[in-house]
Amino acid sequence: MAADAPLFAEPLHVGRPNIGDRERLFERFADILDRRWLTNDGPYLQAFEQEIKACLGVKHCIAVCNATIGLQLAIRALGMTGEVIVPSFTFPATVHALRWEGVTPVFCDVDPTTHNLDPAEVERLISPRTSGIVGVHLWGNACDVAALSDIARRKRLRLLFDAAHAFGCSHDGRMIGSFGDAEVFSFHATKFLNSGEGGAIVTNDDELAASLRRLRNFGLAAGAVESVGTNAKMTEFCAAMGLTSLESRDEFIDRNCANHAAYAATLDAIPGVRVLFSRVAERHNWQYVVAEVEAQSAGFTRDDLISTLHAQNILAKRYFSPGCHQMPPYAAVHDAARTPLPHTTRLCERLLQLPTGSGVTHLDIARIGDFLKSLTRRRRRAA
Repeated sequence: MAADAPLFAEPLHVGRPNIGDRERLFERFADILDRRWLTNDGPYLQAFEQEIKACLGVKHCIAVCNATIGLQLAIRALGMTGEVIVPSFTFPATVHALRWEGVTPVFCDVDPTTHNLDPAEVERLISPRTSGIVGVHLWGNACDVAALSDIARRKRLRLLFDAAHAFGCSHDGRMIGSFGDAEVFSFHATKFLNSGEGGAIVTNDDELAASLRRLRNFGLAAGAVESVGTNAKMTEFCAAMGLTSLESRDEFIDRNCANHAAYAATLDAIPGVRVLFSRVAERHNWQYVVAEVEAQSAGFTRDDLISTLHAQNILAKRYFSPGCHQMPPYAAVHDAARTPLPHTTRLCERLLQLPTGSGVTHLDIARIGDFLKSLTRRRRRAA
């Protein structure tokens, strides 16, 4: 089999960018060039922020050059210091943003079903040095917002949400974006709605929003430096890309939803492999197809499956593996005895993401399913 041509001549990627109306996008690019206003709070940036506010029902949107910088600005503006409780089961940017701001991450385990912060574990980890909580709405599914908000209120902690996965998703009928003190979205190229590169901080706090705008633009307010700041501005080109993506977001979500359903139906017949989060009552962007591999039933591990798929040009990814607490920058300081993180460790060994988005068709998914069924039959015969 190793000498055979791969199943797909061209690689199928996780997070291959969705592209909206190219003609409209190029019109906007031409207009930007004609105006010669390429950055510094231009009309496309302002329009993009207004559209985000309208979509989410929030008072303030501060668009930034990327979501990692957005997290850093929010952490600084919220005055997070000392220790902040954060999940290890997340993309490392969440944790890097804390460390970059001089904050010590205290890694917390997740709920084994939702994959989001376990509020009971959060409360157990609070110490006199704790200044805040950073929750991650993983896979677009909201954290236990009520429980985390209650803890933050009682313990007088700041509450920030990394909503990189969650644009267009809701919780209890309310759009994600207005929870906690602030929420940060990613519009990176791999996200279903992208601005090429970019992000946004959203909040309903007027004072916090003003501080974030100063931090984004060198500490400037009304042309004068009022505080230390940095350059975190989004360009007009990225804002134009974001506006164009927004206009096609329903189309992107419909494709994601259909792909998710196709994967769930196809993989349902394969022992030990199942697609997660197939039934969601809330609005959802279906950005990720997350599958769990149970090795004893499947006859192969998650890593075995990843290697086999890669050989067929199906570039599935380990998400997330290892957990942040096991990565070199953090392993030496993580207190494994205090916080063993069993659910995080288990998920890191079993989960993968499968290719989806507008570049993946139902025929592609059917071929992947047929290949996996054939693989399962061969493994059983060999056993």
